[in-house]
Amino acid sequence: KGEDVAELRRRVGMVFQKPNPFPKTIYENVVYGLRIQGINKKRVLDEAVEWALKGAALWDEVKDRLHESALGLSGGQQQRLVIARTIAVEPEVLLLDEPCSALDPISTLKVEELIYEL
Repeated sequence: KGEDVAELRRRVGMVFQKPNPFPKTIYENVVYGLRIQGINKKRVLDEAVEWALKGAALWDEVKDRLHESALGLSGGQQQRLVIARTIAVEPEVLLLDEPCSALDPISTLKVEELIYEL
């Protein structure tokens, strides 16, 4: 009651069962929410991209392809990218709808460890 709905939404992150990457580069997918929040310093964005992609167990696979289309990633990689995009903004609340259902066991373990750390 009396809460700003837009402000509440900014504090919540959501990851769905089916990946939904934006038709942008891998880098732009991760920094999307940060840019909306007004964060535009390259160093800050670069650090957030590396942190989020490492947390989603994707950094080693894409660190040399950050400026390629996210749509070229496999389904499991797209799901981990969406997780990285979500955690990059460091939401207070994270809503997860079976985010690991399309991931291999090793990626699932890494994502579960990340969720535990959060």
